[in-house]
Amino acid sequence: METRSITAEIPTVPRMSDDPTQLVPEVKEVSAALLKVVGNGAVPRATISLVHLRAGQIVGSTYLTVLHTGFLRAAGQSEERITSVSSWQDSPYFTGAERAALALVEAVLRPSTGGERVSGELYDEVAAHYEPKAFATLLFAIGQINFFIPLALTAKPVPGRSFDEPWN
Repeated sequence: METRSITAEIPTVPRMSDDPTQLVPEVKEVSAALLKVVGNGAVPRATISLVHLRAGQIVGSTYLTVLHTGFLRAAGQSEERITSVSSWQDSPYFTGAERAALALVEAVLRPSTGGERVSGELYDEVAAHYEPKAFATLLFAIGQINFFIPLALTAKPVPGRSFDEPWN
């Protein structure tokens, strides 16, 4: 495994020089379908963006973290909410439903040291806040970000560039 000095400059070019969506243009249809599924209105867009931001933080993707922070800012979310996503457990800025969604994405993405990742208790907590269609939509929102995590971690698109042009 390659180690880099903590003071080393981080490259400002993507690791993968070719845009993967140009190499495999069929992915645009998949991406559009996922966007349509997750944007069905059953879960507030802000909640989905909070979940996506937390996923980016958990996997350590600067690209995803910057991207979803930008989406939240553009949607008018407060800096307090955005900056406290990483410490949501003790932050006063989230609703019970948002907390349940954040707990779910953490359970799905983090290995469990004892037992199943999504406990029956967590399942019941999420179900108490989301009717069945919204619960399923939340699961697909977690799947949507997971679809892009390998690309973000491996190809390393440049953080802060346009969502449509991270390879330019």
